[in-house]
Amino acid sequence: MATILAVDRHPVSAEDLAAIRYGVSAKIRNTAYVDLFTPPNGAQSARYAAGRGMLFSVERDTLTVVGGLSGTTASPILRVETLPQPPILDWSKLPSQYFAIILQHLSDNLDLSADQQSQIKSIIDREAREVARVCFRSILTVQDRLNHWEMIVHSSDEKMKAILSQAQWQKLEEMRAVEKQRLKQFLTTQKAQKHDNEAVSAAFRLKRNSGSISSPASHAIHERYLA
Repeated sequence: MATILAVDRHPVSAEDLAAIRYGVSAKIRNTAYVDLFTPPNGAQSARYAAGRGMLFSVERDTLTVVGGLSGTTASPILRVETLPQPPILDWSKLPSQYFAIILQHLSDNLDLSADQQSQIKSIIDREAREVARVCFRSILTVQDRLNHWEMIVHSSDEKMKAILSQAQWQKLEEMRAVEKQRLKQFLTTQKAQKHDNEAVSAAFRLKRNSGSISSPASHAIHERYLA
């Protein structure tokens, strides 16, 4: 599955003014292929393909659109560009920016077309509200928050399944497994940091109120955080 990034009318020679050709830029994962597309029978439907998701077959020197508006057509590849890898989810920003970050994350990694992005916005919006309500509440255990997150995204994924291609769906399942591990790491680290902050506060209170460290527990806190 590829996303059409741009379609430009390709210059022709003076001897071939009647020819219609387009430079088509198609993004597949983190690679952009620019090919010289000659539509069959002079059809001009390719002019309106930017932003669409289409099936392509990549050969060494050709890019073949499979079952597009103009049928199955092989075109010579003019150049290949390697695009930057999509950024890894920054979980520390998710509580306040979940909708925007997840939508961009899915768009980049699944090569979503503009139409697909439009269709999943309401799904991600609901997911964002549910995740914010339960998954970042510190009163729950890390495992409870992970379980809630899994149930929420599973519901979202089932709704998106009809919108995605088979290749995109498989990629999404792989992404979710990685996201779960990174979320667990983030929540575990967050919990440890909170514990350390609470311990520091307790140590300061002990030192301020008593002026000395007497109990073994108090002494341990002092040694770790105030010594």
